[in-house]
Amino acid sequence: MKTSINGSGLYKVLSILVVAAALVGHSCKSDKKSQAEKVELKKNVVQVITENMDFQMADTIFSGWNTFSYHNLSTQTHFILVDKYPPGKTSEDAENVIAPIFDAGMKLINQGKMDEAMEAFGQLPEWFSEVEFLGGTGLVSPNLRAETTLYLEPGNYVLECYVKMPNGTFHTAMGMTKDLVVSQQRSNDQEPKANINLSISSANGIFTKDSIVGGLQTFAVHFVDQVVHENFVGHDVNLVKLGEDANMEELENWMNWATPTGLMEPAPKGLTFLGGVNDMPAGRTGYFTVQLDPGSYVLISEVPNPTSKGLLRTFEIK
Repeated sequence: MKTSINGSGLYKVLSILVVAAALVGHSCKSDKKSQAEKVELKKNVVQVITENMDFQMADTIFSGWNTFSYHNLSTQTHFILVDKYPPGKTSEDAENVIAPIFDAGMKLINQGKMDEAMEAFGQLPEWFSEVEFLGGTGLVSPNLRAETTLYLEPGNYVLECYVKMPNGTFHTAMGMTKDLVVSQQRSNDQEPKANINLSISSANGIFTKDSIVGGLQTFAVHFVDQVVHENFVGHDVNLVKLGEDANMEELENWMNWATPTGLMEPAPKGLTFLGGVNDMPAGRTGYFTVQLDPGSYVLISEVPNPTSKGLLRTFEIK
């Protein structure tokens, strides 16, 4: 029997599908020993390594403030999105319940059959509306490291990346997910002190009163609100350094995963992704730390038409 879902609820459901449904590939991951296990963890710094379609890291971390140091050693662009599932729901639910619906719906979307796709997604269970996106790193280019700090309560989480392969397959379908337990034991870290405060909202876009200068900088990203955009996901902040051959129109188009070539590898030329803070609920704050060398930069959200929404901001470092 189909589930009745209104428009906004359906958009939220579809965004969650990108997280959950492709967990089928999780069981196909390599059993090799994780390099992350060889890294000595210091306090609440969570080392995460990607070599292929994987998140190599500890299975359990402290609750409270944690800094995710994400080293992308692969040849493709990736991000980390942290998701909180409702109690009692696991990757088995994603594999046995969601995967067939997700596969059918996405095929229809790729064929341009949006009405049929919406009808397919109408069969989704209602508990998907309870899944929360709680941050993570922004997009990170190959062979770079990004640092993002988040506050996480105890519980069970899933990490994932849904950038696309050149054939359009989501990285989640390739096994790029990770179950993560956040323990009752608290980290000893305090909330970071930011050099630059960014506010992000659907009304005012990405906004700051602070001057952005070169050197090692910590950005605070304050989510004033959170809405579901036309591509079925919320806004986030990604930092991009522009090369001489960068094309802004290509960047904007690539940031919309819901188009045939959106978020599809390889990323357009001239773009170096340096991390950021992924989707978070209204009222939450995440932090990212980055070295700003001289050059041209963009702060951009993974939404359609970010310029018209104020969700694309450029700046220069002299």
